[in-house]
Amino acid sequence: MDGWLFYDHHRRDPIATHILGLATEGLSTRRWFYFIPAKGEPRKLVHRIEQSALDAVPGDKLIYAGWEELHKLLGKLLSGNKKIAMQYSPENNIPYVGLVDAGTIELIRKMGKKVVSSADLVQKFEASWSAEQLQSHLSTGKIIDRVTHDAFARAAEFVREGKPLSEYELQQWMFEQFCANELTADDPPAVAVQPNNGNPHYAPTAHESKPIREGDLLLLDVWAKSTKPGSVYYDITWMGYLGKKVPKQYAKIFKILCEARGRAIEFIKESVEKARDIHGWEVDRVVRETIRKAGYGKNFVHRTGHSIGQEVHGNGANMDGYETRDDRKIVPHTCFSIEPGIYLPEYGVRTEVNVYVGEKEARVTGAIQKEILALLA
Repeated sequence: MDGWLFYDHHRRDPIATHILGLATEGLSTRRWFYFIPAKGEPRKLVHRIEQSALDAVPGDKLIYAGWEELHKLLGKLLSGNKKIAMQYSPENNIPYVGLVDAGTIELIRKMGKKVVSSADLVQKFEASWSAEQLQSHLSTGKIIDRVTHDAFARAAEFVREGKPLSEYELQQWMFEQFCANELTADDPPAVAVQPNNGNPHYAPTAHESKPIREGDLLLLDVWAKSTKPGSVYYDITWMGYLGKKVPKQYAKIFKILCEARGRAIEFIKESVEKARDIHGWEVDRVVRETIRKAGYGKNFVHRTGHSIGQEVHGNGANMDGYETRDDRKIVPHTCFSIEPGIYLPEYGVRTEVNVYVGEKEARVTGAIQKEILALLA
């Protein structure tokens, strides 16, 4: 690539704002461009009315007023460069990165430039963790693992004693434990019994919540991060059964998911150890094929996993060949979830772990559930 061209209008590209460290307040009503060449100094193009839009970043400034002047100076900004990276994704395979509008891409191409995706560059600056961030993830994971198991124990205690407990009440109790341990999250955990756990994105509210009773299959999808600035998320799903012995149909489904999860983890580990490039869609294919062969392909209705960062859904490669075709490489110092699920009308089952990829090895960062917990045993 000859350079990376950032472009924005009305803050449509949060990736550009975050990577360049731009302010999120104030007026942003005129187009700006910022070009970082592979060699040499960066250059910026801003509107006369908003000349300070890119003052936070270095580089010579070009100023335009009318659209004709914009086109002329944009050509000057990119002069001598042919292959330009932008927040663009061919065929919109990665909509999280495809943020530049089609017309702007057409304009750059009209100038004789080849536009390529910045997707892997974005990973380097948005998804790669520092050593401190990895440590924050691991520390948070220990707390979340404990709170999750305490939540199962709490549900079992209430059932044994015949006391009422709803999905929402257990969710709020868990969130209180996060706050007490200096953790935060954009949303509280997902707590779901059947049939609600058959909806992958179900979350209880004060107005919509089922009671937790004996014989229920309980799903806990739990995510949080430290309140310290720059911290990253930990995100898991565990399953428990409010009874003495897990019914065979639940155990059978969970065993299939464990096999799919294990194959994905081994595929990733082996690829990293052998320094073989792999992409998010390939991991999804490994998991999806395992579930398909077991006869539940139509019931696995979401991607295998998502990038994890300072946001629970980060800007790195997703393990996805289903909802999108994520062709980003899995790069070192990134983390993502592996969360296969089978969702039936009567109930849903999911397992979720986090996988961190280092320079020469990959590993699951927390405990791995091997079977559904029998909570009243």
